Amino acid sequence: MKAVAAKPLELTVPAHVAIIMDGNGRWAQARNLPRTAGHKKGVDAVRTVVETAAEIGVSHLTLFGFSTENWKRPENEVSDLMGLLRLYLRKEVASLAKNGIRLRIIGDRKSLPSDIQNLISESEDKTAKGKRLTLVIALSYGGRADITEAVQKLAEKALRGEIKPEEINEDLISANLSTAGIPDPDLVIRTSGEQRISNFLLWQSAYSEFLFEEKLWPDFGRDAFLKAVDAYQLRERRFGATSV
Repeated sequence: MKAVAAKPLELTVPAHVAIIMDGNGRWAQARNLPRTAGHKKGVDAVRTVVETAAEIGVSHLTLFGFSTENWKRPENEVSDLMGLLRLYLRKEVASLAKNGIRLRIIGDRKSLPSDIQNLISESEDKTAKGKRLTLVIALSYGGRADITEAVQKLAEKALRGEIKPEEINEDLISANLSTAGIPDPDLVIRTSGEQRISNFLLWQSAYSEFLFEEKLWPDFGRDAFLKAVDAYQLRERRFGATSV
């Protein structure tokens, strides 16, 4: 009996990777440094991962930069994080635009300082033509708030008679989320060894593959990102169906 050759494995780069960037503070603490040092080092990791994602053909990369719950942190730490955000938007936007990377911010912008709101609008405008990669940064973002706001929008439309309640479906809800027009994440990565989603893209990640990485975010570089993509390629995505 003739042996049947194994069918070659078809490897696919995830179109959308979302990352919960965790561990900056612990990285700094382990080195007897202030937490700010960890956040600064984390910005270097952002730069590396964005470059790597664009290089291998990922079309969307979403980074959880600051959650609605992060406002509860000490005032000086929040202030430092806002300062780093200002610096990133001022220094990196030209490079993003040059490399065909579009920047899109999701979350409650109104809760951010007014100058940062202006920087965000300017940055989105300057990178709007980017086709190589869409970099989505979630700022003052919460998944439950995102869903709540979408439901409120639909309720208002129903009250105005623009839609009927029975017409509300999953597609309509998705179209009213802050991520409208962005494909759901194929792969969600969380660094630092924690194994929870922390109110991040709750609706959007219903069928995502999850990978929990032990490395702290500042140590998550090119090799770690490529290793995560390799692990994703070996997963079988069935979306509730069977494999046969």
